[in-house]
Amino acid sequence: MNEASKELFISQPALSSAIKELEKEMGIDIFTRSPQGIALTVDGREFITYARQILDQTDLLENRYKHTKPRKQLCQVATQHYMFAIEAFVEMIKEIQSDEYEFAIRELRTRDIIDSVANLQSEIGIIYTSDFNRSVISHLLKEKHLEFHPLFKAQTHVYLSRSNPLAQRSSVSLKDLEPYPFLQYDQGEEGSFYFFEEALWPTYCRKKINVSDRATIFNFIVGLNGYTICTGINNEDLDSEKITVVPLDSPEDMILGWIGSERTNLSHAAQDYLSKLRQVVQSHGYSTLE
Repeated sequence: MNEASKELFISQPALSSAIKELEKEMGIDIFTRSPQGIALTVDGREFITYARQILDQTDLLENRYKHTKPRKQLCQVATQHYMFAIEAFVEMIKEIQSDEYEFAIRELRTRDIIDSVANLQSEIGIIYTSDFNRSVISHLLKEKHLEFHPLFKAQTHVYLSRSNPLAQRSSVSLKDLEPYPFLQYDQGEEGSFYFFEEALWPTYCRKKINVSDRATIFNFIVGLNGYTICTGINNEDLDSEKITVVPLDSPEDMILGWIGSERTNLSHAAQDYLSKLRQVVQSHGYSTLE
């Protein structure tokens, strides 16, 4: 106890008093006391184990944030399967004036995106709302103290293979698409209609394939003449994949936007990403809503 008080720059009586207060607060005896000295109790040994874990975590925090060299730039984004979100991420990284950075972008299920931002695992989440899902999504966001910021409005389109007979049409209907496989992003067992990534879907579908990633959907569009519902934003990657976009005959619009926590401020890197996101959207001919 004498050595410990010296290490902490406090008196031995003050240290003893602090330990007794801790024991009282925890409701356990950490030490046994006798004329021969003190020793850890069984509860005390367990308590020390937990305390060491806390101290180890504290050391990790200090090493992460209290060193003198400039910290790495950080930005984490969770998004539905949108190529414009990836394109903006690439453009942001190209302009980074830093020798070190640590970024992450993840394409996730809709509910997982919301949870990721709510749990502060991601700063920004990119999703859409429509007349169909808006009330449900808005209620969930409010419940989790998140805000939806509209970015742009998009008419619904479909991705088709350039070899598909419908690819040259000025527009197509769901009726036209009936003979072809409908490709849909899987939302898991908890995913209801309101969390579907597609703003529309056939009421009856003879051929349907659930997938989890963009690469698989593109392969099925080309290989199986399948289709999926999308925003209509095209880029060079799609051209190389022999895929085109065609407007869908529907009054349903998609409002694309980003979600963030009400309780935190965005980092500089996240703000830079949103700036690039707006520029990319505008470069594809869309007017931003912010």
